[in-house]
Amino acid sequence: MTEANQEDNEIAQDDAIDDTGAGNIVDEEEEDEYVPEPPRPSYHIVLVGDQGIGKSAFNLRFFYDEYVDCYDPNKTDTYSKCYDLDGEAIQIQVLDTLGADDSPATRSAYFRNGEGFIMMFGLNNVASFKSIQEYRKELLKVRESVDIPLILVGNKSDVPSERKVSCDEAQQLALKWGCRYFETSAKTRDNVDEAFYDLLRLVKIQKY
Repeated sequence: MTEANQEDNEIAQDDAIDDTGAGNIVDEEEEDEYVPEPPRPSYHIVLVGDQGIGKSAFNLRFFYDEYVDCYDPNKTDTYSKCYDLDGEAIQIQVLDTLGADDSPATRSAYFRNGEGFIMMFGLNNVASFKSIQEYRKELLKVRESVDIPLILVGNKSDVPSERKVSCDEAQQLALKWGCRYFETSAKTRDNVDEAFYDLLRLVKIQKY
């Protein structure tokens, strides 16, 4: 073999080694490319109460920090978003119900499937305060238990001149139910976050 041929063979062998090494590097990069995120815990909340007491405005304020004075009350909405709960990333889903316009079968379904419940009435609406007590009776009947994460919420605290349900009446009901009571305003966001996060922590305790 001539000296020139020997040099050509050595160069060809070096190129083959380089190609093989490069191929291995690409394979290693491809293997490390995809790392799936762990699933976020999901929290299913149901907002219960009559129409016209500000349930949708309450949800919109919490989820999007928006206030809507007029909203179509004749539809059921579901809201979903990722949040941080005490350092843990979670997925919140809230079902905004129709109250008395829901059929008994529909109410039974969301009472069975919900993990936590916001029992809401309007501070300016005595009828809604009475209704929420009937909804809770239905909830207990469906679940056959009193160990259910829930809170009592009196909404529209921003219009004290229109108040029809006293703070004492609501607190006495919450004491009877063994739950916390919040007076909220979707308009000013007063106690909206506090109410939501308090319920989420109750659900977390029961889930885990």
